[in-house]
Amino acid sequence: MKVSGIDSKEYTIEPRADLDGANLRGASLSGANLLGTNLIGANLSEADLSKANLYRANLSRANLRGASLRGANLSRANLSEANLSEADLSGAYLSEASLS
Repeated sequence: MKVSGIDSKEYTIEPRADLDGANLRGASLSGANLLGTNLIGANLSEADLSKANLYRANLSRANLRGASLRGANLSRANLSEANLSEADLSGAYLSEASLS
């Protein structure tokens, strides 16, 4: 799946993609398979990541402010230093996620 960021760059959304620093503010990524994806420092504020597969994704220092992560699989994801303020984590799977 291809998604355009607010910076007019086009990003390929697929497992193990390198989206380091991507600006995907407000992107619709519901149900996306982002297994093992590098999202270090990415801007995902206000993005719809509901039911997305983020198993083992690296979201350290990512901006997830106001993002919808309802029912998302965040098992074993790295969320260290991520901004999760106002994010909706209802029903999200956080087994063995790193939140430190």
